[in-house]
Amino acid sequence: MAETSKLSVEKALKKLRGADALKAKSARSDEKIDALEEETKRLRAQRLRLERHQGRSAKGD
Repeated sequence: MAETSKLSVEKALKKLRGADALKAKSARSDEKIDALEEETKRLRAQRLRLERHQGRSAKGD
């Protein structure tokens, strides 16, 4: 039978916590990206509304 090395409880917990920390960091990054994408959509829509409004006021002059 192949030899398996045993981890101490402390080392096992560090590995688990490290993996959780990476997942948490990734999740936070994903949330920030989603928030920025929503803000970009909002600003684009606002710009389009302003451009349409400026086009109407220019025709009215």
